[in-house]
Amino acid sequence: MTRTVEAPGDFGIDVIGVPAKSPVELELRLESVVEGVLVTGTATARIAGECVRCLEPVEDDLEVEFQELYYYPEDDGRIRGASAGSASDEDDEDETYRLEGDLFDLQSVLRDAVVLALPLQPVCQDDCLGLCSECGARLSDDPDHHHDAVDPRWAALQGLSAAPGDEGDGNDEDSGAREGAAENQEK
Repeated sequence: MTRTVEAPGDFGIDVIGVPAKSPVELELRLESVVEGVLVTGTATARIAGECVRCLEPVEDDLEVEFQELYYYPEDDGRIRGASAGSASDEDDEDETYRLEGDLFDLQSVLRDAVVLALPLQPVCQDDCLGLCSECGARLSDDPDHHHDAVDPRWAALQGLSAAPGDEGDGNDEDSGAREGAAENQEK
């Protein structure tokens, strides 16, 4: 059986999901079993969000498979095939799905399947470089992007370095003493 339904608003996580009211195509197979109806299917939907590295829009197709057993309604306080009142039945009560007459609600099963299949950190491309921490420029657009910013704590030391080509005053004795002092300092 094939159906197309509208997605509710909660098929997603913060950065990506199925947009509300967008079409979700369902391919379903229903099987009658002793305990109820086994629903097996595939859901296909378009997902949209933003890249976690550069905040560019991300769109993709998502296909998820799911399978859930919908139990028959209780008859005379008993579940078919199980004894009522056991501790395990009470614990499982919250985790089971029940038929409501001839109908079953697929929304929570679909939401679980879709949300678990979504990427936790969607990216626009596998090698996305993200944004520059200084100015916010997208680094994938300009891989050579850089800033020549100097840490203000080290700015005062820039004047102490020798200028290019200036190797000292030619006094070898003085430079040898400096090297010896540096060696002693390292020890």
